[in-house]
Amino acid sequence: MNHKTERIESKGRKIGLTVIVVIVMMTTVWLYTQASHFGSSVVPLSKSFSGENPLHPGFRSDAWFLPDDELLGFVDIPGGGFLMGADPTVDPWAFDNERWSPEQALGTVDVPNFFIGRYEVTVAQFRSFVKDTGFSVSRAALEGDLTHPVGNVSWPDAISYSRWLQTRLEEWSSTPNEIAQVLKDGWIVTLPTEAQWEKAARGTDGRIFPWGDSEAASLANFGSRQTSPVGSHPCPGCPFELFDMSGNVWELTRSPYQPYPYNLADDRNDLRTDALWVMRGGSYADPVRNVRTSVRGGADPGARRPFIGFRVVITRVDS
Repeated sequence: MNHKTERIESKGRKIGLTVIVVIVMMTTVWLYTQASHFGSSVVPLSKSFSGENPLHPGFRSDAWFLPDDELLGFVDIPGGGFLMGADPTVDPWAFDNERWSPEQALGTVDVPNFFIGRYEVTVAQFRSFVKDTGFSVSRAALEGDLTHPVGNVSWPDAISYSRWLQTRLEEWSSTPNEIAQVLKDGWIVTLPTEAQWEKAARGTDGRIFPWGDSEAASLANFGSRQTSPVGSHPCPGCPFELFDMSGNVWELTRSPYQPYPYNLADDRNDLRTDALWVMRGGSYADPVRNVRTSVRGGADPGARRPFIGFRVVITRVDS
């Protein structure tokens, strides 16, 4: 590598980190300035779950409020390659930290098959975890409309929920056979890597948004004042019939932030060190530029913000 290339990569890394900081700071400032306009349906913490389903039809009160479908809301994403990154000649909104390398804008990444949640984890689902375990979390994470995505959760909170859900699914006699089998084979419930997340969001064709290359305010919750119930914005053009891959809440991943090109082996190194964790998809408070499939935000592992949530995957340990 020559000195010119080293200088280009160093500059790219600095710009990428600056972009992450600016995205988070701008969103935080916006939220505070708009706080007086927010509204929410707050459920008292003393209210316990009953046999009645407090959610809109399609979620199960007997299964930790997971979706009532064949695989409890998990969608099988086929293995294979996809285009990762962003080309500023195609996507003028692309940030420098989305570029694959100084020499090329996009790279091809091969991702083995995995399952991902059709929806972001909801307040009701997260409350089930806290009620079952007594896990200590921010009170703000347990308040609000049960149908909305949970926010105000940290990276360790999300990982803890994932481990709890895995245990419940392994123990439950009614877990769908396909899910039960992969868990028996050693797969785990966890956060997606950023490669898994991006493939699920955009498919294999490098599209700018989950639905295509043009912005569409009706297909996602962004540029607004609060979250919306999960599944409120159907996306018929999305590759895997997932909801809210753009907007609603930023979604944490299990990838530490580092410059592209993405490498799964590097992605698994030094996970115990203090780092920024990649978050994807943008939030309700973000402009359209931040809800593209390739945008990369970052969060401190202990950060809890109303615009940060997550969804989970079921995956091989080495994927």
